[in-house]
Amino acid sequence: MTKEDAEMFDFIQGQKVISKKPHPCGNSEWTVSRVGADIKLTCAACGRTVMMPRSKVEKFVKKAAE
Repeated sequence: MTKEDAEMFDFIQGQKVISKKPHPCGNSEWTVSRVGADIKLTCAACGRTVMMPRSKVEKFVKKAAE
């Protein structure tokens, strides 16, 4: 298994993920709102939404929340 394979995530709509760096509001938990070539994330604390390419989100996310 290569390093790239280890970092791949299967994103599911409604899934909660933890980011490597916190959002300016202080929260690190995000909810996946849309999945495709671009992924839309919603901050669990303030409700702010961001849309990023899948490759950038894979680097942005530390792990899936339980």
